[in-house]
Amino acid sequence: MPSVPRATPPYPTPPNPSHTYTGLAARLLALSPSCGPARLVAVDGPSGAGKSTFAGFLAAVLVGAPVVRSDDFRVPWDADPLTWWRPLEDAVLAPLREGRPARLRRYDWHRDRYGPEEEIPPAPVLLVEGVGSAWAGSPAAFRVWIDAPRELRRARAVARDGPEYAGDWDLWTSRETAFFAADGTRARADLLVDGAAFTPHRFRLYSGDPSPCGRKSSESTSADDAPPDSSG
Repeated sequence: MPSVPRATPPYPTPPNPSHTYTGLAARLLALSPSCGPARLVAVDGPSGAGKSTFAGFLAAVLVGAPVVRSDDFRVPWDADPLTWWRPLEDAVLAPLREGRPARLRRYDWHRDRYGPEEEIPPAPVLLVEGVGSAWAGSPAAFRVWIDAPRELRRARAVARDGPEYAGDWDLWTSRETAFFAADGTRARADLLVDGAAFTPHRFRLYSGDPSPCGRKSSESTSADDAPPDSSG
């Protein structure tokens, strides 16, 4: 039987060019402040997606930008994902909102104790990273959602925390998934980042299946106003 010609040519795979942290930094600095003099940038997404690493790369470009993480507070495995928000508000956001330096004692998970007090000065950009950082009540000027396949995220978590916590991680992911769905966190993200494909210099937009609570990555905005260059 002769083959039937295609009615239309096959559609090409949409390109997913990489973007630079410097381009994103310029965009962030152009925003209006949202917490006192600071533009609060929330880096959110499920456990093991790469939030901490991405925030560190972005902070390196935003020289002097402080980073506060949910891991800086004591949040038990079986706790509400937003357990850390009230301590963050009291210790960091409230003083910065008034233009005053914040004072924070970061929690050490391995030693189960808080470290020495450190000062967080008001800065043009404040990076807040962790599950719940971009929730509906966050005074974020810009929200980043980072995601990656569950298998990769679980492998990262086990390597980071130890295999003895694998069961706790599974329960935690169920809790955070329910939280994200109820809050609609991903749906209000300004940028969706692929947590499986970024480097210290560049990142790509997330193109995986959308979570039940969010919009598809094609609806997210580009990190750079101009097309990304090929350097780096």
